[in-house]
Formats: sequence, C-alpha cells, structure tokens
Amino acid sequence: MKKVVGTVLSLTSGVLIGSAAGAATIFKKKQKEKEEWKNMSNKHLTLMLLLNRWLVTKQEGKSIVNYFHEKGITSIAIYGMSYLGERLLDELKNSDIEVKYAIDLNANNICTDVDVLLPSQELPKVDAIVVTAVSFFYDIQEMLSKKVDYAMISLEDILNEI
Repeated sequence: MKKVVGTVLSLTSGVLIGSAAGAATIFKKKQKEKEEWKNMSNKHLTLMLLLNRWLVTKQEGKSIVNYFHEKGITSIAIYGMSYLGERLLDELKNSDIEVKYAIDLNANNICTDVDVLLPSQELPKVDAIVVTAVSFFYDIQEMLSKKVDYAMISLEDILNEI
C-alpha cells in the first residue's frame, strides 16, 4: 500500500511540477510576443506621425530640397529604403540634390533607382547620410560613425527643422 501511495504522490508531484514549468514557458513566450507587438506598434506610430509631419510641411509650401540648399548639402545617401526612404528618393528625384546611393541591411532584396549598399560595404563620400529609420537613428549613427565621418541627419530632425 505504501508503494502505491508513494507512486501516486510521485506521479502527482511530477504532473504538477511539469504543468508549472510548462505554464511558465508559455507565459514567457506570450510576454515576448506582447513586447514584440508593442515595439512594432510604436515603430508604426512613429512612422505615421512622421509622414503626417511631412505632409503638413509640404502643405505649408516648405521643402526638404530647400533644407539641403540652406545647409550646403548637394549629395546624400539614404539609410533605410522602406517607406520613408522610397518617399525621400521620390521627393529628390527631379531636384539638384544627388542621391548617390542607399544603405540598408536588406540591400540584396531591394530594387530601386539607386545602388543599395550594405552598411558593411565601402560607403562613397557624400555630404550627408539621411537616416529614415528614425526609431534606430542613434544606433545607426554609432555604427556608421566608426566607418565614415560624413554628417548623419535623421529625417525626423530635418522635418522638425524646416
């Protein structure tokens, strides 16, 4: 009888411990997923607010091209060729500001009108690198400043200044 009770207690303990461990694993996974969704939501809110700021700037008759003229910038590279990078390239297409190239971690999968380089590649001389991945500006600035001494400007800062 003692063996049966011991076996039942061992089995019950094992099930409870296993269930607790499984629940903790599931909880951690759900917390991680929640954090990833929150980060993605914040990133897209920043993007939407920046695009709204850009539209307001255009409606006020202000121009990114004029910003570059005032700063004496005639050639740039664009870091980040997602939505904002493509819009910036389009904005500058028929201007005298030369977009020499773009930089993107996903360079091999991007088709656009300019060469797209990986951050690890040789980055030709430009007056400034405009960072459109504004949520990661400081990380990008730190990474690239070890490689080049070109000015790095966040698109967000440009739009806030004009």
